[in-house]
Amino acid sequence: MAPTPLVTVEASTLGECWLRTSAAILERGRDASYDGFPIKEVAHMALSVDEPDADDPIIAELGDPSWSAWMHDNFFEPKPVPELGHARSYASRLFDYGTTGRDQLAWVVERLRNDPASRSATITTFEPLLDTSYIPCVSMLDFWAPEGELELVVYAHSLDFGKKAYGNLVELARLQEQVGSELDLPVGRLTIAVKSAHLYEPEWELMRELTAGNPGQRLKPLTG
Repeated sequence: MAPTPLVTVEASTLGECWLRTSAAILERGRDASYDGFPIKEVAHMALSVDEPDADDPIIAELGDPSWSAWMHDNFFEPKPVPELGHARSYASRLFDYGTTGRDQLAWVVERLRNDPASRSATITTFEPLLDTSYIPCVSMLDFWAPEGELELVVYAHSLDFGKKAYGNLVELARLQEQVGSELDLPVGRLTIAVKSAHLYEPEWELMRELTAGNPGQRLKPLTG
């Protein structure tokens, strides 16, 4: 069997990346299932955003505010997430890793401040001793500044581009901006390696409309 080819999406902005990736899933995705629900899936995607901005205008216009607020809380409020079986939030994992009080972002800042050429300012959201059921979709964040700009390289085992991924993109960019500000560095490229980029069946038609540039469409609210 031939290996699955790597699909790449290069974009200037987060919103452009979100829509281009969704279009690629609709065009090239195979039918599969995730947790028993039908999806269209592209395996092995590499996404690159040249100018990530947490205040992306496309996402602000087309995304759902309640989903965006939910994702922001997930990344910045250290508390259990009821919708994920009361799993620890990304914020808990980043700012209180393993319930030890370890602030991983502060560690990244200190590591790059002490060694601006470091290639190992790498942190994880995966907590093997605590994660018995829920496994975080975004599990590795790797910061570096090879050209004087703060870049972020991310690994995700899966991202849902019909509901949550645009929120992931925004909050990852926000973390990147936070670290860059602490180091007095401009923000550079955001790169994400995704094993499974997918769309659930209820969002297929809506995402076709959005990727076709229909201005009358936007994502369904969180309770929809």
